[in-house]
Amino acid sequence: MSASRDGAGGWLSIDLGAIGTNYRRLREHVGPATQVGAAVKADAYGLGVSKVAPVLHRAGCRNFFVATVDEALALRTLLGPDATIFQLNGPFAGSEATLADAAITPVLNSPAQIALWRALAKRRTQRLPCALQIDSGMSRFGLNEADILALGNDFAAFDVKLVMSHLACADEPDHRQNTAQLATFRRLRPLLPHAPSSLAASSGIYLGPDFHFDLVRPGVALYGGNPTPDRANPMRGTVTLSIRMIQERRIEPGTAVGYSARFVASRHSRIATLSAGYADGLPRAAGGRAVAVHPERPDVPLPIVGRVSMDCLALDITDLGEMPVPPGTAFELIGPHRPIDAVAAGLDTISYELLTSLGHRYHRDYIESME
Repeated sequence: MSASRDGAGGWLSIDLGAIGTNYRRLREHVGPATQVGAAVKADAYGLGVSKVAPVLHRAGCRNFFVATVDEALALRTLLGPDATIFQLNGPFAGSEATLADAAITPVLNSPAQIALWRALAKRRTQRLPCALQIDSGMSRFGLNEADILALGNDFAAFDVKLVMSHLACADEPDHRQNTAQLATFRRLRPLLPHAPSSLAASSGIYLGPDFHFDLVRPGVALYGGNPTPDRANPMRGTVTLSIRMIQERRIEPGTAVGYSARFVASRHSRIATLSAGYADGLPRAAGGRAVAVHPERPDVPLPIVGRVSMDCLALDITDLGEMPVPPGTAFELIGPHRPIDAVAAGLDTISYELLTSLGHRYHRDYIESME
């Protein structure tokens, strides 16, 4: 639940119009021969699936991907029957009937999951929809070659909607794993029933048409993350995170700031205490690795210093000189002047983790910008 605007320590602005624009850009990029689905797992990467999924549906998306059974059921209620919902983690014993009753399409990743789904189909004397995943070299989800050969062609109980796999190194275009996985997918794909095929997610889309097949499954690119880390971001930014200042303290050289005294001022300093911390998705180790900017001086990077606390952090605003900074001033941590991929890189993580970690104590504003 979003906090009140006046009472919140930070404001998270989510541009739904930009998400719709990013979907359309991806659709234009792959062309009419390939459908574009959407990964909306983890509450649409932390941005709020109840707001995001309808925007994507209005933009033309009809294939949605979530991870868990509960996510799939909530999305079915939200979107109604006019969407195919793929549940990526597949069924656990006891959940298969729930998935079938809600017309959810599970992704079957193992012989054990196939056996569960086949047994349900037999009990109900009906063919049940599913997707099949091939392990093309990531050693995570999916059927390997031995599994597929052991299964033979025993898929009569299934209405196979999709055969898919997932790339491990798509964000590194020159990595040899990409072509190796493509070759494995092409080799194993004919051993499974005829159905649309899918290999690429966000970065895989930009590896070229050979990776597109019938359906692509973007996730982070929809939410403004850069699917081409070696080039300029083709996506629009969707998120601005601003954190409000509680108080300012002027300290002398040699004065420590925060837990463990990890930061000691080397000069006369202005230290602002901001109202968000690791409980709000900002890593404890962000001190010395992340910066914020004042809205009137976006050219001046202001470093986070010391340990980030549960509910607050310290920002060195000395480089603003004697510029007045009243309590309540909101500093931009992510946004137009601090792109999410740059912030994530500074924290030795990825935009996916940063987005999905943002908590619910921020006030959330959903806007519908135009392209």
